[in-house]
Amino acid sequence: MAKVLVTGGCGLMGDHVCSGFLKKGYEVIAVDREPSDYNINKENFTFVQAVPSDKSAYADIFDRNKIDTVIHLACTVDNDLGHIVTDKEIDMNNQCNSFIYRFAIAHDVKRFILISTTQVYQMPKTREPLREDDFTKPITNYAKLKSDSENTMAADIGRAKGIVCAIIRIPPVYTKKFSANLEAKITDPKDNTKFVYRTGEYGFHFCCVHNMVDFLLGFTRAAEDNSYNGIYNVADKHLTMASEIIEYMKQNHRIGVVLQRIPPNASVTTIKSLIGNKEMKTNYRFLDFTRILNNNMFDISKASKFCSFRWNIKNTK
Repeated sequence: MAKVLVTGGCGLMGDHVCSGFLKKGYEVIAVDREPSDYNINKENFTFVQAVPSDKSAYADIFDRNKIDTVIHLACTVDNDLGHIVTDKEIDMNNQCNSFIYRFAIAHDVKRFILISTTQVYQMPKTREPLREDDFTKPITNYAKLKSDSENTMAADIGRAKGIVCAIIRIPPVYTKKFSANLEAKITDPKDNTKFVYRTGEYGFHFCCVHNMVDFLLGFTRAAEDNSYNGIYNVADKHLTMASEIIEYMKQNHRIGVVLQRIPPNASVTTIKSLIGNKEMKTNYRFLDFTRILNNNMFDISKASKFCSFRWNIKNTK
């Protein structure tokens, strides 16, 4: 029975990742600060309590187990970090980076999968889909945190010929119970009012957690050699329209009054972007008014070889 180590295995994403692998017959070790009830007492599931920077705890896990695959979810927003990322979280992530990849190499792990973020990209002014080899320009604290993880992984594991290493870049996630990232796109952070420009015919690219899990399962089954190494964008098939978010929130959550607005002119938009620039650096859910109507997408054709990306805001669970 193949054994999977999931760092951050008891957070929102970690719970679903562990559950998905357990259902497919894997043995799963979840490491996190605190346990959750989601997978507790399930067959072939083990929980180890440790913070991401606990080098001795991870050393013991690798020494005691023959691990086939590592899914590195620790220090990921919406999993075990809140949406405000400070120097404290960056420092903890750097401490984890200093040993986690080298442990994997030393113990002959077959696959190492790092969960990163699409925030690392330099966002284009056009509506062309962003591809894995497009330019990166990490500006926010979270983007810099994940960019550092990517670079350390490339330096440490990139030279190890026997290990498949993949970087999975995902946009904001959601499930039926977790809608904070969806709601942030229709919420003015200045006064917390809900709004939509025109009729909400513009959209945002998100990732249903279940699409991410489906990809990880498909990739783990298929990736047997270094030809699978690389970066993969993982997101829903299509944009989620602002009008769809409003309808979804009305059906599944409390939303209140939604105001219709006319898009601001360029000068007002520029002023708002300058005012919010400081908050944007720390707040993962910062709503950038300069890009709200751009409909930017991420090219998922490379990742689509491993799963169908069947989940969306209308059928998520």
